[in-house]
Amino acid sequence: MSSPKLFEPITVGGLALANRIVIAPMCQYSAVDGCMTDWHTIHLGQLALSGAALLTIEATAVVPEGRISYADVGLWDDASEAAMAKVLESVRRYSDMPIAIQLGHAGRKASTDLPWLGGKQIAPDHANGWQTRAPSALPFEAQENAPTELSTDEIAGLVEAFAQAARRAARLGIAAVQLHAAHGYLMHQFLSPLSNQRTDQYGGSLENRMRFTLEVFDAVRAAFPADRPVTVRVSGTDWVEGGWTIEDTIALMQELEKRGCAAAHVSSGGLDPRQKIPVGPNYQVPLARAVKAATGLPVVAVGLITDFEQAEAIVGTGDADLIGLARGVLYDPRWPWHAAAHLGASVKAPPQYLRSQPRQYRDLFEA
Repeated sequence: MSSPKLFEPITVGGLALANRIVIAPMCQYSAVDGCMTDWHTIHLGQLALSGAALLTIEATAVVPEGRISYADVGLWDDASEAAMAKVLESVRRYSDMPIAIQLGHAGRKASTDLPWLGGKQIAPDHANGWQTRAPSALPFEAQENAPTELSTDEIAGLVEAFAQAARRAARLGIAAVQLHAAHGYLMHQFLSPLSNQRTDQYGGSLENRMRFTLEVFDAVRAAFPADRPVTVRVSGTDWVEGGWTIEDTIALMQELEKRGCAAAHVSSGGLDPRQKIPVGPNYQVPLARAVKAATGLPVVAVGLITDFEQAEAIVGTGDADLIGLARGVLYDPRWPWHAAAHLGASVKAPPQYLRSQPRQYRDLFEA
């Protein structure tokens, strides 16, 4: 019997991955002043023992006002870098899984409360709130405080902030950087005509709306070691008429590919509350398939991928090269083990856990 595609190795931008399962970034809202805490050691530590091929640190802000909430992780100063270094040292002591990081800026979707406290925007004059910034002075929700429009000088400063965060990530031994250009955050806000109504070189035409994302990518690619990949997460569509489309996504990813982008992580939505998303299993896979067909990039598919056969079919049929797990792997942190058992593959497990191998899966754990 042929081995399952889901557990075949793959190389992405020079980074060797043991299989096709990627743990996607998941915000934990548990940082203090941008600094990781013991929660992150527990959270990342357990996922680093899951048998997946790559672990991605949650959306990490490159400036304080770029955080989604006041409890988001940052990588903008020595303190936040030192806190992350402490967590990574603990995780790496017991796992050799490559660790990536997602760098981002929330733009107009910043300054929010914690999700379990409602997640609403916090006004600039309240504790834990600040004035948001965006391409245009358009709030995400009509009742929210409007962001201030970024000046061209401020845009240049943010490009450099991304580069500085990438340099810090390199010092920390991070294996790959993912730029967050999806889910309605700052780069996505520049990309979509629904949130970008600028009339300068950063607005109007598709070329102009792509400019900020491309400038950030170029700066990060130059700042991060050449032998480590830089990838991009993008929303394939806004799911709103007149918004960002899959055709726009393909144009962006083709341009990023020319500039050395190593992979595309294709999600969708998040930019406009009017979105109408046909949520269901594989609902975003057609977007990943379209990017894969139009580029030479390895593509990660994500979104309601929960079933083992479902994941195998996505990579086995060539719709995508890898699958991303987020909420599903929080619910089942041993999902890769269970997938390997179901599909007849083997997976790496820490020696402390080898005794847990079920009798009916004698070849499940790699020696």
